[in-house]
Amino acid sequence: MDFSLAVLASIVVVGIAMQWLAWRMRMPSIFLLLLAGFVLGSGTHWLNPDELFGAALFPIISLSVAVILFEGGLSLDIAELRKIGTVVRRLITWGTLVTWAGATWAAVTFLQMDFELALLLGAVLIVTGPTVIIPMLRQIRPKAQVASPIRWEGIVNDPIGAILAVLVFDIMFLSGGDLTWVGVGQEVGKAIIAGGGLGLLCAWILVVVLEKFWVPDFLQSPVTLGLVMVAFSAADAVLPDAGLLAVTVMGSALASQKRVPVERITQFKENLRVLLISGLFVILAARLPLADPVYTDPRSILFVGFLILVIRPAGVFLSTIGTKLTFKERVFISWMAPRGIVAAAVASVFALELHEIGYEGGDRLASIVFMVIIVTVALYGLTAGPLAKWLGVALTKREGLFIVGASPWVVRLAEVLKEKGIPVSLVDSNWNNVRAAKKIGLRADYANVLSDAFEENHDFANSGRLLALTPNDEVNALATYHLREIFDGADVYQLPPEGASRGRLAGSLPRHLQGRFLFAENATWKELADRFENGWTVKTTSLTAEFGYEEFRERYGEDALPLMAIESSGHAVIFTAGGERRPTAGQTLVSIVKETTGT
Repeated sequence: MDFSLAVLASIVVVGIAMQWLAWRMRMPSIFLLLLAGFVLGSGTHWLNPDELFGAALFPIISLSVAVILFEGGLSLDIAELRKIGTVVRRLITWGTLVTWAGATWAAVTFLQMDFELALLLGAVLIVTGPTVIIPMLRQIRPKAQVASPIRWEGIVNDPIGAILAVLVFDIMFLSGGDLTWVGVGQEVGKAIIAGGGLGLLCAWILVVVLEKFWVPDFLQSPVTLGLVMVAFSAADAVLPDAGLLAVTVMGSALASQKRVPVERITQFKENLRVLLISGLFVILAARLPLADPVYTDPRSILFVGFLILVIRPAGVFLSTIGTKLTFKERVFISWMAPRGIVAAAVASVFALELHEIGYEGGDRLASIVFMVIIVTVALYGLTAGPLAKWLGVALTKREGLFIVGASPWVVRLAEVLKEKGIPVSLVDSNWNNVRAAKKIGLRADYANVLSDAFEENHDFANSGRLLALTPNDEVNALATYHLREIFDGADVYQLPPEGASRGRLAGSLPRHLQGRFLFAENATWKELADRFENGWTVKTTSLTAEFGYEEFRERYGEDALPLMAIESSGHAVIFTAGGERRPTAGQTLVSIVKETTGT
């Protein structure tokens, strides 16, 4: 076997193996991928990316970063950004400026870097990737008012940091750093026109192509990838590195438009992203010396410590002045800023470009960024959970219900639960259902719950139990299986499928991989939908010593279907098929009954 072929195969195999091992160990994959890269590279000298790829190394890394940033843009819906509040807006403005300025000053002071290189390093370190943050939040489960700013900051800062780094590189290195303010404005204008304009143009072209059905379904993802490459390369030809802005804008524009669905594209980019991240991190780490003196240099350690202990808290506390966040909540947000794949990839791209133009210090830039990644992932990953519990910002008991499906009767149930103080979050792939839920003030997301992107981008902080209530039995089963990493097995429910009472579920998953069956054996989606079409409705009944469960049965009959009982504490006891129903006085019974009025 050709040696180069064996090395290429090892990159793919090792990268995927590290992803799987990280999933089994429930830890960020970036850690194991970096370790594998160090071992394959300077540890065993099995992988030498510069020799293996030669002149193609820089284009491969650049295109990989372009696809990753396009994926980040697809998570950036402008309509959602307008609703995320003052805290997030300040974090991505004032917090970004503090991080940039503070990291630049620290690099000049502690690392004795040239100002130009320090300014570039500061821009790169703005990035706090969601691929690392979101798994941490899922494990820690902080309160929503804390989790939401951290989550959105991570998503938005990816393109912001990359774009600022591109502008700094173009201005400080390609122009020689002698631009006037007019020249700086011209460079920014070129980047916006070349990057933003071409990104919007390619997004518009893709929307038109999909809307007119000019390509079949199986070519949607390849055509999208081709347009991403066109946007990146065309913008890069107009202005070096403006392609990163172009692909980010293109992804965000596609996520924000409502003319055509992009679920197929989203699913494709998820698979491609996993492959790219797996290989790219191994390749990038393999280029760095395992015993790089930067890692043990006291000045580097002082720089990273200053970044974590001073710059991040300063940015957070400045951004949250006058907000409703408590001191403890602000402390926790200050302790969550790990860096991830985009920071590593962007730093590596600039290190290669600096080497090409003959600037010494590019390798040091990459080494510092990788050191920051390793330290922040390890430190925050090990300490953020205990800190959240000690500060009291972690949820001890999540009472919210996460409901998959938003058909009319499900929306009515959610509305009743919300009125009784039960937090409810809906998700559906039918836009009309989602729009109807939003009109009555319910929280509803238009998304495919089975996609990996949904897990990364959705906030589960206040959702303690999952209810799968779609018309599709297989989707219900797959949803409970897919989200079992987030919800405990005892808190995962689904409607009984057709034929469940006879112990079979054709075409779906084995019973042990499904959720607990809800309400009653005959409470299938069709049965419940038929009841609502025939005048049945969701009703709440306050149970007392005088009017208990037996009186409820006498009034509404045996056909009435109890769904759950809400305790005075606000906890909902969900009834299951074959389970005992013993609602007591003081509880509020939620049921489906024929009569629309009563006690």
